[in-house]
Amino acid sequence: MKAPAFWAQRTLPAQLLRPFGLITRILTARRVARPGLRLAIPTICVGNAGVGGAGKTIVTLDLLSRLQGRPFALTRGYGGALSGPVLVDPARHEAFEVGDEAVLLAAQAPTVVSRDRAAGARLALAEGASAIVMDDGLQNPGVEKTLSFLVIDGGYGFGNGYLLPAGPLREPVAAACARVRAAVLIGADETNALAALPRYLPVLRARLVPRCAEDLRGQPLLAFAGIGRPEKFFASVRALGADLRAAKSFPDHHAYALPELTALLHQARAEGARLVTTTKDHVKLPPSFRASALVVRAELAWEDPAALEKFLP
Repeated sequence: MKAPAFWAQRTLPAQLLRPFGLITRILTARRVARPGLRLAIPTICVGNAGVGGAGKTIVTLDLLSRLQGRPFALTRGYGGALSGPVLVDPARHEAFEVGDEAVLLAAQAPTVVSRDRAAGARLALAEGASAIVMDDGLQNPGVEKTLSFLVIDGGYGFGNGYLLPAGPLREPVAAACARVRAAVLIGADETNALAALPRYLPVLRARLVPRCAEDLRGQPLLAFAGIGRPEKFFASVRALGADLRAAKSFPDHHAYALPELTALLHQARAEGARLVTTTKDHVKLPPSFRASALVVRAELAWEDPAALEKFLP
């Protein structure tokens, strides 16, 4: 889905829907109170307080690269057809089967897709996991967490601060903070989101660094993205010095149809430009189309890597 514009502002639609947030609050509180499966290995959750992209997958990828042994990623597989539990095979599974995030995670570490997180954790354990890193799932009680991080997109924060459906929050920020060991702020705190956190909660700061296999300086490009905040990606393309002729936004986890891709290619040619997209979008493209689009990936740069390492098992 595409987030409603009023989720970022306390406008009339948000105010009218605000009373319904009480239902969300009660249901989430009841859900997270359920006991979860306790594992004999470290289980790290990378979550957030709201819906939509905050940078959870890129943090998960970073943590997987830091853990010793044989860490596994565990994800719901949003946008994929398989409910799991299934161990992702990068040579066989496509994004439409396991979800775009699972394909990216599987390139970094063994990855299990499962809508039932407990069943997925059991599969990871049976496959020899030394630790599990959950991409999302802070409000999912299926597995007891050893350590949880609250990821915050500095450019969006907590939106208007209201609960669904009036705003993007699945639960109050204070409730989410009570179940995490630290917050991870990605980018500058443009919305003063840190003011909503309790003073005792440590904040780890990081920023996204765009990378591309080619030098994009001066290159005419047409960018397209179906992520939580496409404007972040477009800004990263500009930051690499590209001549961005046009930018096309699609809903998060968008499944591209061939006519859409053909239209993008025709527009790029008319603009005298090349297509460029995100890693999440690139894995969803038909194999025959992937060579038509450049990829700009984002890497995470921590302000204080040693502060992060202190939390890890």
